[in-house]
Amino acid sequence: MKEGFKNITSRFVPLQNENVDTDQIIPARFLKATTKDGFGKNLFRDWRYENDNEATPKADFVLNQAQYKGDILVAGKNFGCGSSREHAAWSIVDYGFKVVVSSFFADIFKNNALNNGLLPITVSEDFVQKIFTQNNTSTLSIDLEAQTITIDANGDKESFEINSYKKTCMINGYDDIDYLINSIGEIENFEKQSV
Repeated sequence: MKEGFKNITSRFVPLQNENVDTDQIIPARFLKATTKDGFGKNLFRDWRYENDNEATPKADFVLNQAQYKGDILVAGKNFGCGSSREHAAWSIVDYGFKVVVSSFFADIFKNNALNNGLLPITVSEDFVQKIFTQNNTSTLSIDLEAQTITIDANGDKESFEINSYKKTCMINGYDDIDYLINSIGEIENFEKQSV
């Protein structure tokens, strides 16, 4: 069982790129591990580092700029497109992000994110652009129970949708097995009524 998620207020990292596919999130050559650990160091590997054996950081990439920190990644539209790759969600979580905000997510990425404790928040394109205009010390507040995201500097707020089952899992830190274990009493009562 993971730590539950209800509210978060954090600075954010703005990744304004659109059509970010799963191979850009975590290149295929790093998919040899059998556990979820260690993928964060290769998140956006080809964008973060020069093409050398020394892994020299590219100064102009947002994750290499010290002024951008936080638990929230804000991305351009069509984030997580391309091949089905659960490792993309693993790498984002392992890097330290808890939330990804975009105006559009590929369905498979969105499901993989939710299954791995990463909250994908879909907002309007206009709202994403408002976030991108904020300075590097601005924060976003997310209330999962109310399903809202707020730009704290100006109070602009939007609601977001999330499947009620996945919302319950996120709030309680459940995976599918944890959910079933914690529902055992209801399952047993249902079985008794069905006999």
